[in-house]
Amino acid sequence: MNIKLKKCLKEGESGERHKGIKKISINENKIKGHLKKAIHNLNAMISFKKTGFSDWSASAGFYALYHLLLALIAKEGYESRNQSCTFALIEKMIKERKLKITNEDLKEIFDKDMTADIEHSSKILDLRENMQYSTKTSLEEDEFINLKERITELFHKLRLELEEKD
Repeated sequence: MNIKLKKCLKEGESGERHKGIKKISINENKIKGHLKKAIHNLNAMISFKKTGFSDWSASAGFYALYHLLLALIAKEGYESRNQSCTFALIEKMIKERKLKITNEDLKEIFDKDMTADIEHSSKILDLRENMQYSTKTSLEEDEFINLKERITELFHKLRLELEEKD
């Protein structure tokens, strides 16, 4: 187990309000809840665009994917309260061949190379952060279409992973 995951598990020991990864009992309701939230966020991404709030589409799209990742780790008996810990655990699951998605798929969402220029990055997390912390109030049409296509493709891959693990 890598150093990051060890640190995440240690942080997860601090009770209900932990800031890491915690080993939990597998709970089908929690897994289904994350799937429901993922679908809700995917629909919100489209609704935000239709109502003139496409800057929020980036956040909703990211969280649609993130809740599927939370569902996948919940299937393994984990709960996460930290995005980088979630990504580290998903990387471990990919390495152990517990998931069919690739590291390249994961890098579409998040790349641990934090030296990248966030303003010009195409990573979905970076787009979310850029829209959240910038003063822009909308995505350009081509930006939205590209983001929607990428998120939809990854959403289907992750959902298929979740359904195949049943």
